[in-house]
Amino acid sequence: MEEPTRHDVDVGGRRLSCLDFGGRGQPLLALHGHFGEGRTFAALARELGPRWRVIAPDQRGHGWSERGAGFSRDGYVEDAVAVLDHFGMTDVVVLGHSLGGVNAYQLAARHPRLVRALVIEDIGAEVDGDLSFCLPWPRRVPTRAALVEALGGSARYLADAVREYPDGWGLAFEPRDMVLSQEQLNGDHWGDWLASSCPALLVRGSRSDVLGARHAKDMVVRRPLARLVELATGHTVHESDPMGFAAVVRDFLDGL
Repeated sequence: MEEPTRHDVDVGGRRLSCLDFGGRGQPLLALHGHFGEGRTFAALARELGPRWRVIAPDQRGHGWSERGAGFSRDGYVEDAVAVLDHFGMTDVVVLGHSLGGVNAYQLAARHPRLVRALVIEDIGAEVDGDLSFCLPWPRRVPTRAALVEALGGSARYLADAVREYPDGWGLAFEPRDMVLSQEQLNGDHWGDWLASSCPALLVRGSRSDVLGARHAKDMVVRRPLARLVELATGHTVHESDPMGFAAVVRDFLDGL
């Protein structure tokens, strides 16, 4: 597989950074969750290539992308549309984890011509999360070791977000932005989940504390052309079991 190339997508004068994992395969837009960025899907892109060309943006306020005016539902969806417009793509598979999963099925609901199929990783049609635990994380510290120490047990989930800046070490997002984004993500999204009719795969971690088993089953029962697969992980299925996640995604894609 080719090394990914980074593109700057202009969204009304704001920079949205995006990784293109290359190849001539069919397009797959991959949307990460809170605290993440596009490169979290590097392993998946390797497993799906060359048949699938993975495009993975750093969503607003994450990674190398600029913050934007806020973190509204419409804003995230408009960003995804801008990425597809930049690459001249329609009729794509859209995969999303957590925050990115809601963004994915809302994109399908509002722009059905753009979305061929959905892969939703461990997020429901009703969301009620709280990220305020991240507010004490420091903005800058003198060394990487000091940052890792300050992050405590969360550090192992944030390796991709650690950055060295001119004024010290910090994260590739502002914790207060993550809290605000989660607050605007919370709510009842059944209307959007049920609004699209394309094939959909829901992948749940059986030890997830975000998506319950009963809710996940209800999602696939109520929506036509939806199926559920559970893997023995927590919330970040693609990171905890990358080979298992890639296998179930590939099986779903092969059936389209």
